[in-house]
Amino acid sequence: MNTKTVLEKASVQKRLSFDEAVALFAYADLLELGEVSDAVRRQKHPEEIVTFLIDRNINYTNICRNQCSFCAFYRPKGHPEAYVLSGEEIEKKIEETVQLSGTQVMLQGGINPDLTIEYYTKMFSGIKDKFNIRIHSLSPPEIVYIAESSGITLEETLKALVNAGLDSLPGGGAEVLVDRVRQKISPKKISSSQWLEVMEEAHRLNLRTTATMMFGTVETVGERILHLQKIRDLQDRTGGFMSFIPWTFQPGNTPLGGKPVSSLEYLRTLAISRLFLDNFSNVQGSWVTQGKDIGQLCLSFGANDLGSIMIEENVVRAAGISHRITVEEMVDLMKKAGKIPAQRDTEFNILRVYE
Repeated sequence: MNTKTVLEKASVQKRLSFDEAVALFAYADLLELGEVSDAVRRQKHPEEIVTFLIDRNINYTNICRNQCSFCAFYRPKGHPEAYVLSGEEIEKKIEETVQLSGTQVMLQGGINPDLTIEYYTKMFSGIKDKFNIRIHSLSPPEIVYIAESSGITLEETLKALVNAGLDSLPGGGAEVLVDRVRQKISPKKISSSQWLEVMEEAHRLNLRTTATMMFGTVETVGERILHLQKIRDLQDRTGGFMSFIPWTFQPGNTPLGGKPVSSLEYLRTLAISRLFLDNFSNVQGSWVTQGKDIGQLCLSFGANDLGSIMIEENVVRAAGISHRITVEEMVDLMKKAGKIPAQRDTEFNILRVYE
């Protein structure tokens, strides 16, 4: 297959097939991939504005029954480092976030069997009573667990959480949406079809979400493309995904171990994601796993967004990776990439442009 022909097709936003995307992984020149993915980004965002968010990841518990082999964050119940944050601790973190101009909190935790749906509804309603902030929280594995442990449907679960204050769902827990991979790295976690079912139900209820991919464990290139195809198909049906966020497995301190994916492979995957996901407006680069320098390069490989400045982040840090950035550094990084920086909210509404 002639990859130059495939890139020409992608450059005018014609839909790529599975085989064409696999061929780009195998044979396309990395700089040509970057050039075309950047051109497609400009077609979708011609004003040259690239965005970031100010928010905080609050990991309310690290107790998890899934015990995924790629995770360095979880602790079993009874472990001396196991915890559940109190309502007062969570509120203090949110108060600090608001003081730092944060517009969103992402509350995510392990699958803790001691926590009921009442814990989540009480937490969300308490936050909304005290703060004007978006609750972008709970990944599909958490939603499935809450539904199953409460003996109610996904629809009933999501409606109860929305009534309590949930505004949107993050795409965590996707890893790679191929069950062969999931059985190897996270056999206790929900299946790929369950993850997609949660997202489709959320979209049906007008609850917008993000889509993610954590790659670099045991998956093949074809399985990465299959993952992209599944979320592209769902986006065709619902239009409910706000953005796509790929990041790399961090092997440090994990039972799975192994070697991290190179930055060049990350950029290749990011660029192909932009080209393949023709129905996604927003693609986010991961400076959190790649560092600020590669984060800057992401803006030339299809990304129009660099996510959050991460006031707090614990899961990647548990794997030994701890990149930090300030608003000033983020703005400077974007300007030096030749772009116009802007702070956004969760739904990509522009809050402030830094000319």
